Amino acid sequence: MTRRSYTREFKAEAVRLVNDQGLSCAEAARDLGLHPSVLYRWVKGYGGDSHQAFPGHGQQGARQAEITSLRREVRKLKAERDILKKAAAYFASASL
Repeated sequence: MTRRSYTREFKAEAVRLVNDQGLSCAEAARDLGLHPSVLYRWVKGYGGDSHQAFPGHGQQGARQAEITSLRREVRKLKAERDILKKAAAYFASASL
């Protein structure tokens, strides 16, 4: 069983069916051949902007990109700290 993928336009149009035309998620999902939980998740994650709504296939949202950047910086700072600790220990033992 393979996982189906949908385009951003398809997802946005499915969400518009629910939001604009007043269909329930279950009705719209049945009409589109989707599982209702998939459409519920799309509606919840839509947020009004179709370009930023469904980040997939390597596209990160602004918030996720910032988290990734901060994690990278934390790793770098920890490595620098560890190097400085080792250097301080080396020089402290060399002076004795």
